Amino acid sequence: MEKYKNRSIAGKVLAHELDVYKDRSDVIVLALPRGGVPVAFEIAQALHAPLDVFIVRKLGVPQHSELAMGAIAMGDTCVFNDDIITELHISKAAIASVIADEKKELNRREVAYRGNYTFPSLHDKTVILVDDGIATGATIRAAVKALKQLKPTNIVIAVPVADKTMCDHLQLLADRLVCPMRPLYFYAVGAWYEDFSQTEDEEVYNLLNEARIVNMNRAKFIIDVEHPLIIPSADAALDGILYVPKAASGLVIFAHGSGSSRFSSRNQYVAKELQRLKLATLLFDLLTPDEDMIDTKTAQYRFDIDFLARRLVDATNWIVSHPVLNTLPVGYFGASTGGGAALVAAATLPSLIRAVVSRGGRPDLAGESLSFVEAPTMLIVGGHDKTVIELNQQAYAILHCKKKLEIVPGATHLFEEPGKLEAVSRLASEWFKQYLL
Repeated sequence: MEKYKNRSIAGKVLAHELDVYKDRSDVIVLALPRGGVPVAFEIAQALHAPLDVFIVRKLGVPQHSELAMGAIAMGDTCVFNDDIITELHISKAAIASVIADEKKELNRREVAYRGNYTFPSLHDKTVILVDDGIATGATIRAAVKALKQLKPTNIVIAVPVADKTMCDHLQLLADRLVCPMRPLYFYAVGAWYEDFSQTEDEEVYNLLNEARIVNMNRAKFIIDVEHPLIIPSADAALDGILYVPKAASGLVIFAHGSGSSRFSSRNQYVAKELQRLKLATLLFDLLTPDEDMIDTKTAQYRFDIDFLARRLVDATNWIVSHPVLNTLPVGYFGASTGGGAALVAAATLPSLIRAVVSRGGRPDLAGESLSFVEAPTMLIVGGHDKTVIELNQQAYAILHCKKKLEIVPGATHLFEEPGKLEAVSRLASEWFKQYLL
């Protein structure tokens, strides 16, 4: 039998065997990390299916970690090899110690690979479970046992190579087994690859992130319906809400300020008004839930404008990669410290950002970036927000682009007074109408 050149080639071979699952909305590919991820990535791309990881850890015999006495999977599922435990007289205390150590590693990988992405629902799904090969079968058995508790319709085990005898057992374990190479004398998984170098955490994260982006780009957004999104950034996954009206002629991305999120009632109000102009809107959280909790107590992130701007740039580059959106002119609507972040991001993406509006913002926090902003910029401030008016005037003097400073009489910082938020919406709509439509 010929060896596989590497895991990527093995994945492409498997994908050909799994072609019957292509373009099916009920299919999801789950990889056993780390080695299963490069294999599964190729399968997911070929089948046009989403990719995620299902984390399982082998329970190695004490002092002989390569010998499996069982495995644990997500959801605290355990599978034991009773013959090995009995033969080697492994105590319950020793087993418990190994389980505790492996749970720590399982949790670490969960955070490292998935970040803030929640595990997908498998109800009524056909799950294609992928690894780079099967030796003892302990990890795959633990994975299947745990997956069955999540009620998928079918479980398909897909591996490039496994021991022939092991394959006979696996065919009884799942609904289907796809394994092109089944040697009678197996030796080890790595023996059947020319390149079996270790897959690192960074590669796993990057492949999962790339798969999410590709899968998002395949998505066909329903017009006039809000779409919840998870937006990949360099160091986090960020929650967002996208709305694309019929015949959209522009896209406005909202950068929320301290203490607010995509659910900000004020920004949602402005977004609704912009949607009436046939502008698509993206409201998303610049902070993860954990970061927001920290920021609420310490204000650690809200004034870190470079940090917030990097997140905004990442979100912008990601959302405009979608075929439905990549031809639309893009504007920013920033609020509070999000106004400063929007201006830094606009200076970073001069050829992409066509207009900026800051509502009750802190454009002064953009610092040196102000002089590099090319997009026409409107600064809107409440008439009673005296300190912020002065800070906006200072920033306004530094801006070299087309610009306008609007002070809404009788309004405080949050524009909570009757009619004041409506005034903000009118001003923003006029600005974006002039420069995006």
